[in-house]
Amino acid sequence: MGLFDKLRSRRRGGASANRDPAADLRYLQQWVAEHHGVEAFIEPKTTVTELTVVLVAADGEWTRRRTGGDAGARKLSDRLQIPVYDVQKVGYPQRMRDYDARKRIERKRAAREELDR
Repeated sequence: MGLFDKLRSRRRGGASANRDPAADLRYLQQWVAEHHGVEAFIEPKTTVTELTVVLVAADGEWTRRRTGGDAGARKLSDRLQIPVYDVQKVGYPQRMRDYDARKRIERKRAAREELDR
């Protein structure tokens, strides 16, 4: 495979097109089982990414996966028995932003402590 072949395969989806939807479903089912107060937020398709769903737990921890379009995301929320929202209408929950801010502070603190050693 030449250099241009690799570039062409990336444009068509490349490795990301080979994702296993069943594995994604198993991951999301496990994630929901391990967290409480989980809600789903459907993110729109962009020029770079397919439609995705973000699962957000009560503490703000989150994960993102592809779900096979809008119908797939809604079917997933029915299957997992969690509420689903359109992120373009309701936005991301504040707890998700707060979680990211806490993690950012923790990473900076850990890096400073590592430098002090």
